[in-house]
Amino acid sequence: MAIQFNCVSSMLILVLLSISSVEGQGGGGGGVIDVVAKFGAKADEKTDLSKPLLDVWKEACATTSPAKIVIPKGIYFLSTATLDGPCKAPIELQVEGTVKAPANPGAFKEPKWITFNRIENFKLFGGGLFDGQGTIAYKREGCKNHDYCGSLPIFHVNVLGCKNITFEHFTVSAPDESPNTDGIHIGRSDGVNVLNSEIKIGDDCVSIGDGSKNLVINGVTYGPGHGISIGSLGLFKNEEPVDGVTVKNCSFTNTSNGVRIKTWPGAERGTCSNIHFEDITVTNVSSPIIIDQKYCPWNKCKINEESKVKLSNISFKNIHGTSALPEAVKIICSATLPCENVELADIEITHSGPTGPAVSQCSNVKPKVSGKQNPAPCSAPLPAKPTPTA
Repeated sequence: MAIQFNCVSSMLILVLLSISSVEGQGGGGGGVIDVVAKFGAKADEKTDLSKPLLDVWKEACATTSPAKIVIPKGIYFLSTATLDGPCKAPIELQVEGTVKAPANPGAFKEPKWITFNRIENFKLFGGGLFDGQGTIAYKREGCKNHDYCGSLPIFHVNVLGCKNITFEHFTVSAPDESPNTDGIHIGRSDGVNVLNSEIKIGDDCVSIGDGSKNLVINGVTYGPGHGISIGSLGLFKNEEPVDGVTVKNCSFTNTSNGVRIKTWPGAERGTCSNIHFEDITVTNVSSPIIIDQKYCPWNKCKINEESKVKLSNISFKNIHGTSALPEAVKIICSATLPCENVELADIEITHSGPTGPAVSQCSNVKPKVSGKQNPAPCSAPLPAKPTPTA
């Protein structure tokens, strides 16, 4: 059964599995602990689930046999929870009910809602729902004198410092007008898989930060949102390399971007390599294929300088569908560190509109080309002032 996350409000980290190995396994032969039956949790939408959940987690984490925690059907209120490891045996958390966050973002004293920290062999599953009640946060209401409110919301799920973690049959949803609501953010993690899932939000559907490696995204449906973004990279000092990302068998509908790599100009050094996008369908996507090394939202950058992030070994294969704008392919690389070994294979993206057919724009790159190509690779001139991307 799928776990679903709706409208997560605030600068919240919904899942933070720090320095952990989290796998889709565990349970089997261990005890089942019902948070209602044993610890008195109440599904009345007002009694805080925090203490019963922390108590049941403490008991399950201390046992030497695999354990399963069950949150039964019903609607629960949860102020906040940090579920720490390490634990002595595998743990499963089966969520069948709806767990709601505080509606007022001012209720949060820290930038997180639910945190899973330093655990191994953990499985979160069930037909339940985590509801962050983000509507108030989107409108920035109730945030006076609360430090964490000013930039709300942020990520639905933040995967930081993890190893071997899989999201499968996973749904994330928020209104398309909700600002800064990344679906899943991945940073400094190794072996993350996002499989057979659906992400519909107001910002990057999946954002991939520095230090990410060996990632696989397969069979995911996106839209609305900003598509898949590697980056933005190069804004901060000491960013770690991004190496080994495969995105395949995915579809994008009514998103502002499809598959994208974005780096800041005139900032810090970094590298991003071995990135592969394959078997992608786009429908009415504004920028289906984009490398943007002049990423400068809100004009807050040194736009006249070049990016110091080196991009290499990047492929776009079998990408087809329709573009909402003529610029279907944009590969804008750094003049001081041109992109190396970029491949375009079997690209078929069309655009119908008063501004003409789909076009392809390139700068500081000589892509390897094979198979059918529509639009013709690198055939259109760049505008004097490129349109900034979200």
